[in-house]
Amino acid sequence: MAVTRCTKMAYDKADDMVFGFSQHPLSYGFGLKVGAGYVVPEVNYAPRPGTEKDPAKLRKEYVDYISKDILNRYVTAGFPNVQLETEWVSQMNQEKLCAPVVSGQKEICEKFHEEYGLNCAVRQTIPDQREADEGLRPEVDKSEHAYAHKFFECAEFACENGADVFSVESVGGKEFADYAVTNGDIIAFLFGVGYLGSIDMSYIWEECVNICKKHKTIPGGDTNCSGANVAMFMAGGYLDNDVQRTFSAVTRCISAARTLAACEAGAVGPDKDCGYEGPIVKSITGKPTAQEGKNCQCAHCDLQGNLIAQCCDLWSNESVEYHPEFGGTSVQCWGGSLGYEAALMNTAIQLKQEKSLRDMYMYSDRFRGPEAYVLAYDHAFEIGQAIAANGDNLYLRAKAAGLTGAKIIMRGYDSKELALTNKQLEVVQDIIKKLEALPDDEAKFVEYCTKEFKDSVPLYNPKNYGL
Repeated sequence: MAVTRCTKMAYDKADDMVFGFSQHPLSYGFGLKVGAGYVVPEVNYAPRPGTEKDPAKLRKEYVDYISKDILNRYVTAGFPNVQLETEWVSQMNQEKLCAPVVSGQKEICEKFHEEYGLNCAVRQTIPDQREADEGLRPEVDKSEHAYAHKFFECAEFACENGADVFSVESVGGKEFADYAVTNGDIIAFLFGVGYLGSIDMSYIWEECVNICKKHKTIPGGDTNCSGANVAMFMAGGYLDNDVQRTFSAVTRCISAARTLAACEAGAVGPDKDCGYEGPIVKSITGKPTAQEGKNCQCAHCDLQGNLIAQCCDLWSNESVEYHPEFGGTSVQCWGGSLGYEAALMNTAIQLKQEKSLRDMYMYSDRFRGPEAYVLAYDHAFEIGQAIAANGDNLYLRAKAAGLTGAKIIMRGYDSKELALTNKQLEVVQDIIKKLEALPDDEAKFVEYCTKEFKDSVPLYNPKNYGL
């Protein structure tokens, strides 16, 4: 599958983006349609520790307990659609552990569709265990773990055993992201995630799309969970000050250019729920997006829990460990909250009030912090335009995304729409200064970063990125 860079926007204007509708709706699984005029809940979960030690026990956990509990609750509550997402635990890189789970979930979904008319599907998200020091590509990885080889093996295992949607949370650029977030270095993040990460995404997704096509699996998408999400979690909320939220917001903008690369290599969506950059990517591609927010409090807290629902096509709880709660098992309780939220969105669509609800979602969090501010759909669209205008150049588009996001934050501060602490203001002003000082020439940028971070990021190996 050839890579085709995005240089145009999918939408004419930001107001055209709304939850439940995409420019390229999908049909897959058992009667499920995504981005076709309604929002689908996506329930995410984790098995109890210890169940991964035995293939039979792990299959029972995922299929007979988790999947069955979710599907039963959706039938019981009268919810018509649901997607399950299995984010593989690391031990599932073995066929004997993953194959029974994938095929078993496919079978139980078919059973519930035939018996109850429940429209359902399963997304299989494989682990990316590659390590920069051991090699991100098979030809570079000579270690005993062979994680780069196992990465593509896992893709085969997932697709050949019945995955409806294939996804991954890839780690390309992580060696720079870790340094960048802990040191507040936006140039390191731009180089590692915006540039190197985009190269790695293009590389792995070309092959993943080919594997998906071979097995008639939907190639969903990826996210910068290992970079921008780390920045967001470390930035935290109003009680936290380790990472400035203006820094986190700009990393999110840069990460959108990286997430886009999967789509350019043939991923068709829905992308991953933990990619909060989804609204930016959707504005460029028009492909369905999965999002998470207020109904993922079981996994983490964020400052845009309502806003991020503004243009989702799938609505997720992120992930919850399987255990009992007063209202049932954890997956039933959190899956139920998703079902009711999606029902509200879908009712708004039926009453032709979807844009009113979208705007209420958005305005309730718009000014809660800089990350929410840049992800508001009008600003997400503006950042998308900056990426598309430089779409043919991985470096320039990531730089443009970061600079546009930073200037949006400054514009909000200057207009007194967005409150910033003195430190947050200082950081975003410094980011603008540093990004504007960078060269326009990609080769000069790569040469500069290679020298600049030679000692501070010792795990960097240009061969991991074909350089």
